[in-house]
Amino acid sequence: MAAALPPALARLVQALTRLPGVGEKTATRMALQVLRWPRAQARELARAVGELHDRIRLCSRCQTFSESDPCPVCADPRRDTTRLCVVEDPGDLLAVEKAGAFRGRYHVLHGVLAPMDGVGPDQLKIRELLERVRAEGVREVILATSPTVAGEATAGYIADLLREMGVEATRIACGIPMGMDIKYADRQTLQKALEARRRA
Repeated sequence: MAAALPPALARLVQALTRLPGVGEKTATRMALQVLRWPRAQARELARAVGELHDRIRLCSRCQTFSESDPCPVCADPRRDTTRLCVVEDPGDLLAVEKAGAFRGRYHVLHGVLAPMDGVGPDQLKIRELLERVRAEGVREVILATSPTVAGEATAGYIADLLREMGVEATRIACGIPMGMDIKYADRQTLQKALEARRRA
């Protein structure tokens, strides 16, 4: 289908298919919709996408995406600095934060262990996590990785490292169905899972 599109439209379709869950049909619908927009609205979208890499960086503490360093959560003095919630990606951090059940700080791993895909501990932000735990006097680390095989393996690996350091590692309870990404859980499910966390 993309071959019949004008080259500029085909390039946009191709770019959109790089987004997770967006196939060629959806990308074509999106591109055609953008083409129907007023020029100013299309330019606003292009400007917003273009600014992402200029304005967004990783918070040097928690490793989430932010326009400031430290990010607003890490900079908030009202947060409980003795508890750290470890999540797979920034989307998971946003989901836990939206649930409103956690008032500590976060650490984003940027993935899970996946040896078959070449993702080991060195490709994740595990070293930074351990450095933070040592430097900040963290007493409890809540492992809020998704309840998938890779998420469980990652949580187990980190829990073992934390035990060696004498730090309590807990795991969020499974109010979240096995195989589901944490970012898709509703607010109540996340609240229950955080309240019923267990030792990892």
